[in-house]
Amino acid sequence: MPQSLEVTDFLTNPGIILDVRSPAEYTQGHIPGAVSFPLFTDEERAQVGICYKHQGRDQAVELGFAIAGPKFADFIARAKELAPDRVVRLHCWRGGMRSGAVAWVLEMAGFHVSTLVGGYKAFRRWVLETTYVPRPILILGGMTGTGKTAILSALADMGEQVLDLEAIAHHRGSSFGSLGMPLQPTNEQFENTVATQWVAFDPQRPVWIEAESKRIGICRIPESLFQQMHRAPVIEVVRSRQERLSLLVDVYGSADVEELVAATERIRKRLGGLRTQQAIELLRQQQLTEAFDIILEYYDKTYTYDLQQRSTPIYPLNLSGLSPSVSATQLIQQARQLVPNLEGTLESHRIFAPLSQVQMASS
Repeated sequence: MPQSLEVTDFLTNPGIILDVRSPAEYTQGHIPGAVSFPLFTDEERAQVGICYKHQGRDQAVELGFAIAGPKFADFIARAKELAPDRVVRLHCWRGGMRSGAVAWVLEMAGFHVSTLVGGYKAFRRWVLETTYVPRPILILGGMTGTGKTAILSALADMGEQVLDLEAIAHHRGSSFGSLGMPLQPTNEQFENTVATQWVAFDPQRPVWIEAESKRIGICRIPESLFQQMHRAPVIEVVRSRQERLSLLVDVYGSADVEELVAATERIRKRLGGLRTQQAIELLRQQQLTEAFDIILEYYDKTYTYDLQQRSTPIYPLNLSGLSPSVSATQLIQQARQLVPNLEGTLESHRIFAPLSQVQMASS
């Protein structure tokens, strides 16, 4: 018999994760690292669902086996390729017949199989509960063009705990944020990845997170996590304006001009018609530094306003002229002075999360 595991044990158990739901379900959202291993195609799943609705469970089960039966030999062959050690974890939507059928086939072929109690639906509940779990947070702030993303990467290279929300969202968090980035994940998948990274962090060490608004492109930061971020102390990266403009040209200089123009048009109402037109003309003349100098007027005002809404301490740190690695070292030194104060912040997070949700996410 397959071993049935609750979410936490399922995620930490050995073996590749096989998601036996349909391709469309997998695309909408899946456990990070899971491999799509569908029992039915999207069309076949629809057929079985219609049969269940109009003819009942028994007929739907028979149709399901008629569709899937001829595929069983291929399932075994592909599973051997994916898991040469013949140890697999698998799940469907609710932990029902689809995962049961594939588990039976693979066990008959000599695989050691673990299944997820409650299926992907249970995993999604776990995801939504997990972001209530408190962690000590340090927010990396700074105006647009201060190189926060590169600094986060350097912090991670130095062994610091980093939750890079923009990397997970495939978006830099501005009107220009999608340029040169991969297609964004669904919001559901964004939440899944955030939760699995969040729960893995050491609760005794701070987590570095870049200051963000609630939305990063189409992705929304879970409210429970956003509230934790909003109450965390901010270390603000300060650089000269000229250095910031140089960094922006490095990031966006290879982007298509018309894409830069379209991104500028999206902030026309906030930047103003005249300044927008001036920036667009400069972009088309390849005068990127001058164009970004105008565009920064909007982003600097927005950043200053957002900063004023915070009631938490803000610690400016001038890193002008410093590389990401040297900047990261300076930030770590600054953080050591703040870490003792994070314990009080952590306690306030415990108050924010309903006790039952914290207990469930921690179990």
